[in-house]
Amino acid sequence: MAINLLHAAPASSDTEQPVPRWALRAAYALPWLLLPSCLWRLPFAFHFDMGQLDDAPVSPLWIAIPYVFGLSVLTELLALLSIGLVRGWGEVVPIWIPVIGGRRVPPLATVVPAVVGGLLLTTVSVWMALTWVGVSDGVAYENGWWQALAMVCITPIALWGPIVLALAYAYHVRRRPARGQGMPGLDLVRRTGSISRP
Repeated sequence: MAINLLHAAPASSDTEQPVPRWALRAAYALPWLLLPSCLWRLPFAFHFDMGQLDDAPVSPLWIAIPYVFGLSVLTELLALLSIGLVRGWGEVVPIWIPVIGGRRVPPLATVVPAVVGGLLLTTVSVWMALTWVGVSDGVAYENGWWQALAMVCITPIALWGPIVLALAYAYHVRRRPARGQGMPGLDLVRRTGSISRP
């Protein structure tokens, strides 16, 4: 029996309006793009500098381990959260969530945090690019091999902000009401005569 460890993007979406294929692919690729940087950062929790020449004071292990591991887990969770921009649970709160489960998600409640987060991440990307080309001061490395490893692992983070902004735009376009129509999904209410929860 084969075990499928990689979850592929669905062939069709469970959203009210179709999601562009590029958006599905980008959303599902994002956690994989960020994984190398999350793994690269883990040795720092145990005071292994990955070739960096840094004289900063070292935090005790009881602080460094939860901080570094927590940062990596948070990064991946935020990347997984962006999948909500292309799936139905980004439009209707999953039913298993207490109190608000089954309710429609107001589009601005999703678009505004995604745009703000995307802009912040894009700023980090610009700063990182300026550091790599030498315009801004960066961390020195013992040799070129360590620096090359760092660049290979960290550089995909530069795509995070622009991808989130593109996904937020696609979400906004998909959820806005068409001219002359009311709320998205109103035709569903007209056809069925009811909606499960407001």
